[in-house]
Amino acid sequence: MKIKETKKNIIQAGQVAVDELIKVAKEPIVDSEDDISADRLKNAAATKKLAIFDAFEILKRIQEEEDMLNEKPKEVKKEKTFKGFAEKRSK
Repeated sequence: MKIKETKKNIIQAGQVAVDELIKVAKEPIVDSEDDISADRLKNAAATKKLAIFDAFEILKRIQEEEDMLNEKPKEVKKEKTFKGFAEKRSK
């Protein structure tokens, strides 16, 4: 199947992208000894945060796609909802 091979290639590319995002996240926020403006520091920190969150998002999607390729059943998480006293007794 050509689709499966294409998905595998996309997954490999995603893993390379995650490695690159990790490199970005490991770099120091600022590398100069000069006085740094607050805006520049804020933008650099936001860039790091975005790189980290993007890496996690890509990893999650890679895992989902690998599970679909391997025909692994999707995990269903049951969320617990808060019920007040009245909702519990209304049966």
